[in-house]
Amino acid sequence: VQLQASGGGLVQAGGSLRLSCAASGRIFKINHMGWYRQAPGKQRELVATVTTDGNTNYVDSVKGRFTISRDVAENMVYLQMNSLKPEDAAVYFCHAGAQRTMWSRIDNYWGQGTLVTVSS
Repeated sequence: VQLQASGGGLVQAGGSLRLSCAASGRIFKINHMGWYRQAPGKQRELVATVTTDGNTNYVDSVKGRFTISRDVAENMVYLQMNSLKPEDAAVYFCHAGAQRTMWSRIDNYWGQGTLVTVSS
């Protein structure tokens, strides 16, 4: 399973960006998808996740500003980021918990990361 993230860039504080992530390869089922981020000198942290049923979860710092959505049929996940703050600047990584075959366990897969820079 390969994950390709896109949509990062430079934005002023208060601005918006939309991240996209496409999953491809041998996929039987993607159970959940999400976004994590890692700022310089900090640990990677969960930003948001979404299940196949559409249940979402957000880190407190982005609630009300970020929205995660998913296109199950196209194996895509999106992160709409509004009211961006300098502290949101990080490399954002797409994540998927997926099965490659009917008999496979759920494994974790990661995209290559996309850089989000927020100027103050």
